[in-house]
Amino acid sequence: MTEELFREDATLLQCEATVLACDEAGVVLDRTVFYPLGGGQAGDAGTLTTASGAVLQVLQIAEARKHPARPGDIAHVVAAGADLSELLSAFVPGTRVVAAIDAERRRAHMRFHTATHLLCALVPHPVDGCSITAGYARLDFHMNEPLDKQALTDGIALLVSAARPVRHRWISEAELDANPQLVRSMSVQPPRSETGLGRVRVLEIEGVDLQPCGGTHVANTTEVGPVIVTKIEKKSAMTRRVILGFAEPGASPG
Repeated sequence: MTEELFREDATLLQCEATVLACDEAGVVLDRTVFYPLGGGQAGDAGTLTTASGAVLQVLQIAEARKHPARPGDIAHVVAAGADLSELLSAFVPGTRVVAAIDAERRRAHMRFHTATHLLCALVPHPVDGCSITAGYARLDFHMNEPLDKQALTDGIALLVSAARPVRHRWISEAELDANPQLVRSMSVQPPRSETGLGRVRVLEIEGVDLQPCGGTHVANTTEVGPVIVTKIEKKSAMTRRVILGFAEPGASPG
């Protein structure tokens, strides 16, 4: 299976790797820094470069996904317009490559994903859906009470400024099953290990939040920076959608 380097260190922006397979679904490597689309978080973008440098720009990664025919492997999806025959000849199994992700896109994902955990701490209701992109993040809460946009923005800012450490750890599946209250999401299953080790990755923001999560995050809440609630929507009688955006000038919430 593809070794998922981003699970242990979200700050890694590139790595050396070996091609295991290349087909219509994409390029499979033995290890990668690319986060695959899933769990509400968008996949990483970037490039793969062969060791010889002869095909430097052949592959522009659209996103990473789990390979449909290879359980546990990540397919680095080829951008539209790429020549498949050229791709197959350049990335044969055994080829050494450098996998490099778009640093700005990853950083935005890390900031927004951590911010959604802060939002979960402020809204004590189950999460009924989520989306984390480089331009905005949203959480759908299973609730019918009204929410105040400014109060949530102020609450997030307070938690950001509190400089709380953010870290991950692994717990056993038995421990998770014994503590079902850790699971906040109604729509996304906890990231149980695909290695057969029977473990689950949990994300902890010290004194603020603890829940299963396989995404990428910053190391301290101060790194989230200025995030604001841009919109609150009533999606149904029992769903309130909260949309987050960056507060920097020129940033777009979506």
